[in-house]
Amino acid sequence: MPTRLLVHALVREDGTVDAGELYTVAGLLGMTDQQVRLCVKRLVTEGRFTQEGRGRKATLRAVADVTGSLAPDAAYVRHAYRQDAGLAPWDGTWHLFAFAVPEARRTARDALREHLLHLGAAPVQGGLYVTANDVTGLVEAQARHLGVLDTLSHASSTDLRVGGVTDPRALAAALWPLSEIAERYERLAAFAGSRLARLTEGPEPSSAERLTTAVELAAHFTAAMGPDPLLPPELLPAPWPGSRARHLAAAYWAALDGTGTAGAAPAPRLFALYDEALRPADSDG
Repeated sequence: MPTRLLVHALVREDGTVDAGELYTVAGLLGMTDQQVRLCVKRLVTEGRFTQEGRGRKATLRAVADVTGSLAPDAAYVRHAYRQDAGLAPWDGTWHLFAFAVPEARRTARDALREHLLHLGAAPVQGGLYVTANDVTGLVEAQARHLGVLDTLSHASSTDLRVGGVTDPRALAAALWPLSEIAERYERLAAFAGSRLARLTEGPEPSSAERLTTAVELAAHFTAAMGPDPLLPPELLPAPWPGSRARHLAAAYWAALDGTGTAGAAPAPRLFALYDEALRPADSDG
């Protein structure tokens, strides 16, 4: 885990990071004090944090909200769990986006493309992207922000053909790297499963150990979820390892959260995010 990611993970609700806690958790993760010092120095130089005090007695204060650098958006995670629970069925509609931004506005063109990919769209051919989820509002908002809304076209269809492929599952397999996404989920499942067994069978972890393993879970979860376009289950192989991995992650998080002690220091903001996002889905959220 990058040291920078660890610092971001330990930002508390009031925007501060306790340096003593940072060094302790970093040590448990195999990081050296020198790594931490250099990372903190860079973050302060970049203007992302200010520092009060020195060494383990210092307090870092985030200049801006950096929680999102570690954890996926809560609404995105929530949607994944609703899909797993069968509460977000696919309506069979594909959403297509095309744009032709001139070379003179290359930066805006690249930003729009990256936004589409971030939202789970897959390239069909030059300037044409498709997704199974309706992200039209988000794409148009970004295009408007970039000043290229006039270059964006959108269409929806229940009859998508790429070459000679028309079957929805076959299209999904051809357009998205499902095997790579599945491998990331297998790694998450292995981590969460092994740590869940250790947590339930072993002694109760200390506060530092609990925080450390929570950060590890968040990092593994992000590595798996980040590249996932969250295709509807109707388009995925069955069984899909993403569902099992997310189930194990939620079970591990619940067990880990239950080991907290009364009167402990406020948890980092990522705890609040995951507590909300991993809450069992109900009929309407």
